Amino acid sequence: MALSRRDFLVRTGAAGLAVGIAGSVETLFTANPAAGVTGPRTGYGPLVPDPKGILDLPRGFSYRILSREGTPMKSGGGLVPSRHDGMGSFALGQRTHLVRNHECNPTAPQKVPTAGLATTYDPGAAGGTTNLVLSADLRTKEEYVSLGGTAINCSGGITPWRTWLTCEETEDKAGVNGYTKDHGWIFEVDPFDNGRNADPFPLKAMGRFMHEAVAVDPDTGILYETEDAFSGAPLGSYYRFLPNNPRGGYGSLRAGGTLQALHVPEVKDLSTVRKAGATFGGIEWFDVPDPEATTTPTRAQVYPAHITRGQKLEGAWWGNSNHSAYFVSSFAKPDDGSADSHEGQVWRYDPRANTLTLELIFTGADATDDTYEAPDNMCVSPYGGLMICEDSSGENYMIGTTAAGEPFIFARNRQYTAPEETGELSGVSFSRDGRVMFFNVYDPGTTFAVTGPWRRQK
Repeated sequence: MALSRRDFLVRTGAAGLAVGIAGSVETLFTANPAAGVTGPRTGYGPLVPDPKGILDLPRGFSYRILSREGTPMKSGGGLVPSRHDGMGSFALGQRTHLVRNHECNPTAPQKVPTAGLATTYDPGAAGGTTNLVLSADLRTKEEYVSLGGTAINCSGGITPWRTWLTCEETEDKAGVNGYTKDHGWIFEVDPFDNGRNADPFPLKAMGRFMHEAVAVDPDTGILYETEDAFSGAPLGSYYRFLPNNPRGGYGSLRAGGTLQALHVPEVKDLSTVRKAGATFGGIEWFDVPDPEATTTPTRAQVYPAHITRGQKLEGAWWGNSNHSAYFVSSFAKPDDGSADSHEGQVWRYDPRANTLTLELIFTGADATDDTYEAPDNMCVSPYGGLMICEDSSGENYMIGTTAAGEPFIFARNRQYTAPEETGELSGVSFSRDGRVMFFNVYDPGTTFAVTGPWRRQK
């Protein structure tokens, strides 16, 4: 299934999407060995306009709004916060537990409630996480704050011991924006027992920087972290964390460890790599001198040689079948400080071979085309291929890929109404039985559950 360089056009009614893709998509399925075996041949068909003007889906599919910003939370404690971003799904019996990030700063329309809650880190901050508990028929039975008083919680990652690591995408310190504590940390959230989330603990050894996402090697316990320092100098980097307690389990990361930054001898800026399949060996990892970045950001500290940088380093996930860590660069633009441009890269680090490979690269119709800035949050579909959330201006789409790697539009967010809104899609995942796809719309903050004929062949 190695793909030669080609351009393709996906059209749905009057809407169009043009993007080039090069590389092998086969390895992207390895997070779920069954993915790519079955699934749609060309997608699920054209989108049907939603008469409510909320979400367009293919024929036979339907959505349920599980939660929407500004409405009362099911379990009390205030209103649903704004700016829904990364999200993890967890199964327990017949119920599904969702942990949802809120990328809120102090200007957010609906801040994460903190008054009187033991789950509050900094009363001056507006971000955090909320948990949803869903019945088998997708009714929201509980909804509550699991972490409050954090800042700009963007994405994160699921651990092998079934907790959620939520990441602050900021480097603001106490005294800035009304904060009473430093920010830029990772926090661990329990999806099932909110008592464990009392007295939040910043995992300082994992670094203080503009965190995006985390992937965990279940065999070694090593964690891989992306940094979304998206503009200016220097750009962000890719890190790994060697925990002192690699056996895992809730709270194990509090024992600390060693944070290291990526050094690829031949590559200073990931955007300069243009050939899918390009592989680099001799990878080194340099200890970060000051993980807490007390005076200097981690990416700007002094290392034995250059650390490898990239723009918009976002999604991260672990591939079980080939024991590799994947991460995404959503786009690169020279105007923002990148050495070259692209509309998305997917990289794979193989710790056993100690190699870094560019698996996939997206290019627009031309170098200035920003119609599709892909990919951002993504997951592997149980029915073959990927589901990729678009994060761009204007209308945003959920893009799928077939088992053969061909793209198709699965959903279109119709809620975008004003230039100041961010209609990105985020937090995509599937239920344990594959029956439901969950995801968020950032603004207005909305959490969806989508069901339908997933096994339908087209």
